[in-house]
Amino acid sequence: MADQFDVIEAGQRGRRRWIGLVVVVAVLAVPVIGLIASRDPEPLLPATRPTPEPIRSLTRLESPPNVLQVPSRAAKGGDEVIEVVFPHGVKAEVRYPAELDLAGMGSRPFQGVWIDGVYRQFVAPYGGEIEITRGGQPIRNYAPNVTLWPRQAGSGSYGQVLLFAFEKWRLAMYDRGQGLTFEQRLAVARSLKGTVTKDGYLVLSAGGTVRLLEPGEIAEGNPVGPQLWFGGAREMIALVPTPGCAKKARMPFIIDGRGRPAESVCRGDVLVAVTGPGRFREMAIDGIRVTVKGRASQ
Repeated sequence: MADQFDVIEAGQRGRRRWIGLVVVVAVLAVPVIGLIASRDPEPLLPATRPTPEPIRSLTRLESPPNVLQVPSRAAKGGDEVIEVVFPHGVKAEVRYPAELDLAGMGSRPFQGVWIDGVYRQFVAPYGGEIEITRGGQPIRNYAPNVTLWPRQAGSGSYGQVLLFAFEKWRLAMYDRGQGLTFEQRLAVARSLKGTVTKDGYLVLSAGGTVRLLEPGEIAEGNPVGPQLWFGGAREMIALVPTPGCAKKARMPFIIDGRGRPAESVCRGDVLVAVTGPGRFREMAIDGIRVTVKGRASQ
């Protein structure tokens, strides 16, 4: 120890003063750097709790990169009608009060999946691939349209992300816990197929050890079959195909997991779940009607 202190004190007095000045500047710089860093925006959360840009549902806005807006047609009584296609390929007609503007809100697909007996889910990030990539480089490629990305800051228990590209659509699968094995990730990358209808809706299929969950199926206490999500952070509507809806419906987590007022109603075998301001919820619950039309043409 004495030798170490001898070395520090061995130089000239001016050198000691210079070193002291450097130490003082470094100490003062730490809180300044911390203050600047604290101004950085909060990281995006995983897809089960997406953080898209706020949407005013009653105002038609330009379509975000990973949201589909389709033309509506006028109907009697001040309503509008849009044709939708769920991720399992079933087509439906949705009628709603024109002021609600579902067409302007736009929709995204959701689909739960079993991968060799392990539950995961596919969601469409509201802002597209930039929500996942942040302008960086993937860890690896599992297929020409499937890349692996690092765990996102602020994503809680969620891990690395598999990003799928199907034409204009981007689907994210957030891994969890210990994560899927390399073989399981490779299987889902090779098995999951996506086709886009002439209207722009994404229809999914899979095989082998990868099974897409069907309407009405439950995992982790939530409905995890095919769904369409309309809107974003402030107001949101989920259409959830649910056979025997009146007796079996459950509120999807994307709606009631936000800690905000939420309501739901069955329209035939489709659950309409909504969150947002009171007037928005009232219009959606009272005014939305869904008529299932059968399989869509590709």
